[in-house]
Amino acid sequence: VNLSNLAAKGAEPLGFLLALSLPKGWTGDWMEGFSRGLREDAQAYGCPLLGGDTTRTPGPLTLSVTAIGATPVGAMVKRFGAKPGDALYVTGTIGDAALGLACRDRLSDLDAAHRAFLLDRYLLPRPRTVAAGAMRAHARGGMDVSDGFVGDLAKMMRASGCGARVELAQVPFSQAGRAALALDASLRDVALTGGDDYELLASVAPQEINAFEAAMRASGIDVTRVGDAVEGETVFLEADGTPRRFAHGSFQHF
Repeated sequence: VNLSNLAAKGAEPLGFLLALSLPKGWTGDWMEGFSRGLREDAQAYGCPLLGGDTTRTPGPLTLSVTAIGATPVGAMVKRFGAKPGDALYVTGTIGDAALGLACRDRLSDLDAAHRAFLLDRYLLPRPRTVAAGAMRAHARGGMDVSDGFVGDLAKMMRASGCGARVELAQVPFSQAGRAALALDASLRDVALTGGDDYELLASVAPQEINAFEAAMRASGIDVTRVGDAVEGETVFLEADGTPRRFAHGSFQHF
């Protein structure tokens, strides 16, 4: 989750700090399993544990991670960098994690393989760290999709002082996601606003579009153009051109 924020800024991970507060009842087996999983991620993403703090707490178990990354001076991709005329892209697919959460009490008829895929996307985020170079080299604005595609894109455009014209029919869904929505169409809003995707949003200047797409392909990351930055307000459009309004565009933390 922390590494996703670094990737959106075009930053390479340097390391992370961990604050671990353990309640009564923790066991050596739990600590061994936790440490092994943490080590595997640290090695896989090239982001070592630098330090932190370990304390006792009456409960519950509390974990806090701060990831540290770096970019060359002046190269950070800012949330407020989008400009009218930019193309708007998203990596990967949207809504899998939110649909995975929904699988816990809905979608009982969903194929077992699709269910497993969606649950995995919810329980095991895969930050797009390999896309950091393409973001840094070619994106003008960017952030990650952590709280919900609709709300996060709107946040980026507000920060940039412009709006967007977004074609909802272009938003990429996985095969498993499409299968889930075929069973329960009411979950489409959940997929578009539910969050936990940890995909990247990017605004790309017209002259950088081809280079951006090529760099993402070279990194093994799929990208989809979902709209354009424009003057004025952000509008989400259905396939027939009808504006679509959402009661809540993303998860609200407070």
